[in-house]
Amino acid sequence: MNKMKKKKGYFSISAVAEMFSVHQQTVRLYEREGLISPRRSEGNTRLFSEEDVERLEEIIYLTHKLGINLAGVDMILKQQKRIDRLQKEINSMFKKLQREIETEKENTQNDLSSATQRLMLLKKSKKEIHQTPLLTNNKIKDLHD
Repeated sequence: MNKMKKKKGYFSISAVAEMFSVHQQTVRLYEREGLISPRRSEGNTRLFSEEDVERLEEIIYLTHKLGINLAGVDMILKQQKRIDRLQKEINSMFKKLQREIETEKENTQNDLSSATQRLMLLKKSKKEIHQTPLLTNNKIKDLHD
């Protein structure tokens, strides 16, 4: 989709209609159908935010360029919203799993380090045992005498 550059702030219905070369009634129709929801000023004038303008641009692209009717546009926009929500959930779960994996990795490294230290102590003890001369029965008798 081709994105137009827009200024920051709010736009009137006439400015928005002119931006996209559509009639103001077309913009009002999209509002009546619930496809866009611009804010209202105290004087009840429609105020279109940049997000409203982007959404309107998408609606006009779908209807004018692709020939999709308003019911189809509504379904597409709802599915996009659902996809965005699901993507956020997936990203959240992914981050949670990354943290859990990192914690498990640290725990495993700590366990491995402890096991390595115990193994080194056992090897040292085994070596000391093998280096200690064995007491034979004769030597034991000699000790008792």
